[in-house]
Amino acid sequence: MRQANLALPNPCPFAAFGAVVVNHTAGGLGELVCTGANNNQGSGNPTLHGEMVAINNCSAIFTDPQGRYNMTPADALLAFGDLTLYTNAESCPMCASAIRWAGFKEYVYGTSIDALVDMGWGQITVSSKEIFNQSSSLSSETGFLGGVLMNETDGFFSWQFRPNATCPQGCSRARAAVVRLHEDAEPVPRVQPRLVRQE
Repeated sequence: MRQANLALPNPCPFAAFGAVVVNHTAGGLGELVCTGANNNQGSGNPTLHGEMVAINNCSAIFTDPQGRYNMTPADALLAFGDLTLYTNAESCPMCASAIRWAGFKEYVYGTSIDALVDMGWGQITVSSKEIFNQSSSLSSETGFLGGVLMNETDGFFSWQFRPNATCPQGCSRARAAVVRLHEDAEPVPRVQPRLVRQE
């Protein structure tokens, strides 16, 4: 789970949703195969949640002809059945569905959807468990474990909509930024707070 937090580009991203994919058949603590962090704002693609980025990264790594695995697309699809996806927050219905379609062996998350909503995050309030229950006709089964290290993951999501919440380690609050809706417009206070990284 801590690796999912480390997948974030810095300690202060607004949408701090990170994911990692681990191969536990490699022995020991397992082999980190790929990572992903929410990239909605950076890409303009609203589907690039941390889990989706991690799955896309794994597919690219598996099928890279010059890469370590050099798998065929068919082999890459089968490989997910040996892997565990860790994410620092419970997957939305889109990502939970993708996890099931991929056929991951296991899925582990930290902060729950209910906790995210309590912290002010807009969410589609369908739990991963419900998605998994409704996907029983798929040929694979995915193990499920939630609430892992949520005492650590909650802090990544609690500051964005709560001005008195503690900032993640390595960050401090900045003055409210302003944005212009267009070049000639008056500045408008930014609704979302932002943090700056402490050096």
